[in-house]
Amino acid sequence: MTFRLTLTASMAASFKELPRKIVQIRNRSTRFGPRTRLGTSSSRAEVSACRFCSGRSTHFGFESVPEGEKAERVYKVFESVAQKYDVMNDAMSLGIHRLWKDSLLRLMNPQPGLKLLDTAGGTGDISFRFLEYTRSVREGQLRHRARANQTPSWQEIAAGYGSEGEEPAESRAVVCDINKEMLKVGKERAETAGITTGLSWVVGDAEELPFNDDQFDVYTIAFGIRNVTHIEQALQEALRVLKPGGRFMCLEFSKVSNPLLSRLYDAYSFQMIPVLGEVIAGDWKSYQYLVESIRRFPDQETFKEMMEEAGFFRIQYVNLTGGVVAIHSGFKL
Repeated sequence: MTFRLTLTASMAASFKELPRKIVQIRNRSTRFGPRTRLGTSSSRAEVSACRFCSGRSTHFGFESVPEGEKAERVYKVFESVAQKYDVMNDAMSLGIHRLWKDSLLRLMNPQPGLKLLDTAGGTGDISFRFLEYTRSVREGQLRHRARANQTPSWQEIAAGYGSEGEEPAESRAVVCDINKEMLKVGKERAETAGITTGLSWVVGDAEELPFNDDQFDVYTIAFGIRNVTHIEQALQEALRVLKPGGRFMCLEFSKVSNPLLSRLYDAYSFQMIPVLGEVIAGDWKSYQYLVESIRRFPDQETFKEMMEEAGFFRIQYVNLTGGVVAIHSGFKL
């Protein structure tokens, strides 16, 4: 099967070097194997990993590390890939990640006036779509109102009595990410796209959100929750900051059910994605970790149970691309 992918000029140039670089990479030592350790450096005060320094271990990809070390190492991964993050998403998924994110918004179907918390929002993809979607709905409502005002029925006159001048409220989105480099790229993208209103950027940890209780109508986390040290804590924080009736939505890689597709997916993930990371972003290790972290994330039913234990209700999930990714949804009652 031939796949076609529109590439930027720089990305196309990188692919021209792919065969030569693959040979070079294969001839290297096995330091880039599936259990590679990332180098360490001085810790940053921004990552409060020490609050979990309990001597317990957790996973970093296929590797076991102290809990207090994981947050720092995940920070380094996304600090390293930030500038090439969007290009790599297109390359790794053949552009399909855009359809997955569009599906998230269609399932959400947000209305004007809602406030979104886009956790681990990084470069802003979900928030941009949210604001565009709600703006489109709002403009449609205003057009409908303008047409109705030309020849209103008595029911419309009665319904609108006392509300003259009122317009559908505008939505707001808050992008929250622990990584400053990812937020920097997101801000640059927003400026380039001319998105200047209804959007704010906050440095924050999904496990210790810097917001008061009952603040948001919708909480999203796309391809981010598998990177936190304590998923249960992140779910509890999501529940805390949502308003009663608010909705939690998670878009994340999941478990492929079809055995043939699963084998093909594994082969592509482990043999090609790290190579693409090396060729396009100059970073094999980070993309090796990302592939491994996907395999360590709970399957659809297990994650649904974790949401139930955190206190969410009416939980559902939808598989996309045969379960390569899944959208989980739940409500705070």
